[in-house]
Amino acid sequence: MENYGEYFKALREAKNMTLRDVEKAADVSNAYLSQLESGKVKQPSPLTLYKLAEIYGVSYELLMEKVGYPIPNKEKKKEEAEKKSIAYRVGTISNDEELELLNYLKFIRNRKK
Repeated sequence: MENYGEYFKALREAKNMTLRDVEKAADVSNAYLSQLESGKVKQPSPLTLYKLAEIYGVSYELLMEKVGYPIPNKEKKKEEAEKKSIAYRVGTISNDEELELLNYLKFIRNRKK
């Protein structure tokens, strides 16, 4: 993904979390998180990605792949994950569609408040 910062921001917003909320949960400074979301951080550490995956409820491998790290046994893991995902039920979705779905989820969740 060319600009994975938007993806990280959409994940955070879909959880209705602020940068400060994530900072507390992940023990990562909100300044760093802001730079990550704006695309200024070019290669976040695997430890940071692991923490964010836990908080956002996505797979660690997915975040590693989004930022460009190689994933061992990618095809096997991808096949297993796809069977559990929404994409398995609705078909393959593009990165842009995934981002739009996250934004729509944020909209739905905010509307319920």
